[in-house]
Amino acid sequence: MEHEEPGLPTPRGPLSRGVAAYLRGAGRLPRMEDVARAAVYGEDLQLALYLCYELHYRGFAGVPPEREWDPDLLRVRAAMEHRFLSALRTDARVHDSVDEALAALLVEPVEGTGVSYFLRDEGELWHLREYAAQRSLYHLKEADPHAWVLPRLWGRAKAGMAAVEFDEWGGGRAERVHARLFADLMTDLGLDTTYGRYLDAASAEALVTVNMMSLFGLHRALRGALVGHFATVEITSSPGSRRLAEAMRRTGAGPAAEHFYDEHVEADAVHEQVVRHEVIGGLLENEPHLAADVAFGIDATEFVEERFGARLLADWRASRSSLREPLAREATHIS
Repeated sequence: MEHEEPGLPTPRGPLSRGVAAYLRGAGRLPRMEDVARAAVYGEDLQLALYLCYELHYRGFAGVPPEREWDPDLLRVRAAMEHRFLSALRTDARVHDSVDEALAALLVEPVEGTGVSYFLRDEGELWHLREYAAQRSLYHLKEADPHAWVLPRLWGRAKAGMAAVEFDEWGGGRAERVHARLFADLMTDLGLDTTYGRYLDAASAEALVTVNMMSLFGLHRALRGALVGHFATVEITSSPGSRRLAEAMRRTGAGPAAEHFYDEHVEADAVHEQVVRHEVIGGLLENEPHLAADVAFGIDATEFVEERFGARLLADWRASRSSLREPLAREATHIS
């Protein structure tokens, strides 16, 4: 897993082209009319938003660190965020209460039809490689977007959140940091572990899932939604990871590939209880008015993950790649 700043990706339209040019100091920012016209879940707006958010993580090679807080760039970002958040609030809202939203997450279907079921039952190595490449946009910085919420919590909620994050970051051991474990999984699958390597290949639906985490994490006003998102991830992770571990074993993906998901089966089963009872419970004990936002965060996470899964399955069932550009085969044990 490389630690250098990644290069800027290839633009996908006027918004991302304008933002990328501005970051390089080689052009003007896009106009507000461009923001208004762009498809809210589409390639161009989501890549432009990703570029803005990534400045708060590792940044990009050749982009001055000062761009992170550039007021003109922040104004354009705010306009894109407004469209994105408004769309999520309109499209994703399902439950009226946290209890109802959590109850829906805790029900495992007898015969599931999502991506983890497909990969467990019939997925091939090329499916697993594509899945890992798209997920690498998040997993190579796993838990980092959620860290933004820690200064916005206190009491039981802060303590519970910090405990889970500590586990995600390896419990103080660098070799156990989950981002490191995912890089090892990528190596088993013959993928390049360079941070940001697969940004050009990733679908708009994958960008949406990562951008939503950053949106929730970077805004104090959305701390309830971020907690709802985190709870969804932790509650659904253990059974999903069990299926993905079985997929890795069935296809002979490699020991590190198996270990990444085996680790999440055990860890996230514990995290689920901490998040439900301490993080959500503590947050709503202190700030009961955030209940609607927690429920929204749960619903929004389910919404964007279902969109991403539908895109993957539609492509794979049609025997076509889910990526925007083909994967190169790296040196690996995979034949």
